[in-house]
Amino acid sequence: MNNGEDLTRGKITPTLLRFTLPMMAGAMMQQCYNIADTLIVGRFIGAEALAAVGSAYTLMVFITSVMLGLSMGSGTVFSLKFGEGNMAGLRQSVAASLLLTGGITVVLNAAAYIWIDGTLRLLSVPADVYPLMRSYLMIIYAGIALSFVYNFCASLLRSVGNSRTPLWVLAASVVLNVVLDLVLVLLFGLLFGLGIEGAAWATLISQAAAAIGITAYILKTRPELIPRRKDMAVSRATLGEIATFSSLTCVQQSVMNFGILMVQGLVNSFGMAVMAAFAAAVKIDSFAYMPVQELGNAFSTFVAQNFGASKRGRIRRGMKQALLMTTVFSLVVSAAVFVLAQPLMMIFVDGSQHDIISIGVRYLRIEGAFYVGIGVLFLLYGYYRAIRMPGMSVVLTVLSLGLRVALAYALSAVPGIGVDGIWWSIPIGWAVADAVGMLYYGKTLRRIYARRGNAAHAMTVKT
Repeated sequence: MNNGEDLTRGKITPTLLRFTLPMMAGAMMQQCYNIADTLIVGRFIGAEALAAVGSAYTLMVFITSVMLGLSMGSGTVFSLKFGEGNMAGLRQSVAASLLLTGGITVVLNAAAYIWIDGTLRLLSVPADVYPLMRSYLMIIYAGIALSFVYNFCASLLRSVGNSRTPLWVLAASVVLNVVLDLVLVLLFGLLFGLGIEGAAWATLISQAAAAIGITAYILKTRPELIPRRKDMAVSRATLGEIATFSSLTCVQQSVMNFGILMVQGLVNSFGMAVMAAFAAAVKIDSFAYMPVQELGNAFSTFVAQNFGASKRGRIRRGMKQALLMTTVFSLVVSAAVFVLAQPLMMIFVDGSQHDIISIGVRYLRIEGAFYVGIGVLFLLYGYYRAIRMPGMSVVLTVLSLGLRVALAYALSAVPGIGVDGIWWSIPIGWAVADAVGMLYYGKTLRRIYARRGNAAHAMTVKT
């Protein structure tokens, strides 16, 4: 294969690892956009700025989750077409996806600016943090469309087995972001008082570089993926397929991050110390379980290609091996986070801020002990998307996040539990969704593949 990897052949674990590792590294680097802002802002501007960037990060994760969901849903369709060997269908799907998801992104970008003040009030942002967070978001929101371009192109390349190029493009962008953070926050901050706005500009410029770089790569090296004039005549069936997968995956991502956003509002109500601790701890948390999230996304591409190629046994074996990899990795990371919780918090927070560090350590040691729960859940999300059941991913997300939000509000109101109730609600939600997802997987696996096998047989006879 040119510039990619065929996931329908070869030994499963080595093949899956070769494809997944660049995605893991890329996702961790993508976290560095906001982590660089958080680290430099927290160290050199102050706790209020740290709280502002942290809450802005949670909000931006929710907004970009819409584009990410659209891109991931489209990427699943691309992988299915590629597994079937249908390149014309793949190009038509790319055209349909650009038409649909690109339009949604433009509308979302406009809405973010229109409702910026209402959103900040909804999040109960404290008065001393409000102006800083608003200034930061006014610049960061300009990168919404840029984020869409990068994620769409990355999903397209990964759907045909190329997970390395998105990594290298992102690596260059992250390095640029760190350099610009140092220049714009430290140097320009001292000279011109740029402050938190400098961190926002550093992220925006770096996102632009990533979007331009990955688009240029596809245009130059993978012209067979670019829709031609005849591919632009998108059929209703193709548009419907893209709309179904993209909308359901978008709903899944949005529900996931809307739940987190609701929890952020609850966290903010506990005051600036809890808000700042949560801001720093979430960065560590996201960085810690991001690799298993990418394993789930890579597994989705693996399943989709093999589902398109009708390789049922390979998918079953892949699930077993992916579960083993996820479990081992999650346990190792959980142990590391538990032991290193305090020094990890001190990366983002000055050592004199004892209350903030203590709250963050408590969060990491409660929630971080159960990363295997979120790891299994990501695998289930990817599996159900790939076998044309994206609705089940939505069900599991609603179950996990709905329970998490309900428990967070209920437990935190108990005097003897308080803010710890927010932290305990997270692994409980994961565990319940995992149990339901695995039970459904076991009960429906044979029926799903039997139905697909019968359909394939009927098509063969008809042909």
